[in-house]
Amino acid sequence: MTRSPRAVRALVTTLAALLTATAAAAPARATPEPKAPRDFVALHSVDPTILHEIRYVTPHNFVGERIDGYRQPLCILTRPAAEALRTAQRRLLPQGYSLKVYDCYRPQRANRTLLKNTLEDLGFVNLAEEWWHYTFKPEAYPDTYFDFPVSQRSVAGHR
Repeated sequence: MTRSPRAVRALVTTLAALLTATAAAAPARATPEPKAPRDFVALHSVDPTILHEIRYVTPHNFVGERIDGYRQPLCILTRPAAEALRTAQRRLLPQGYSLKVYDCYRPQRANRTLLKNTLEDLGFVNLAEEWWHYTFKPEAYPDTYFDFPVSQRSVAGHR
């Protein structure tokens, strides 16, 4: 089946008109990403000697995969907190020690609420200052501090 040049020209004209109309449509506008307030800084810009191991940007964390919201291995915190860490680092370095941070600012993700609700339903109590810190209540040894090493031998024979 052959088409007449007029039919082909009409088809091309129609396609061109459709492409022009599509191209002329208002461009989609992306919502700009939120920015940190001005008093937030990257810790390395205040003290580059503090060690970083930002695990939430890697699968090497308690979830086993990168956490949404972490795009770079960067410690972000307020300038006063960064400056306080710099002061602490300056006191520790001459003694042969260094600070190391594993995470700093944490974006808010729905998984925290899921974890909190799940654990609280089972008798765990969250330490409000540390979203990841839970204690099982009632504690079996509330007034006892232990000092055994974390090793398989410490629990050998237990099931």
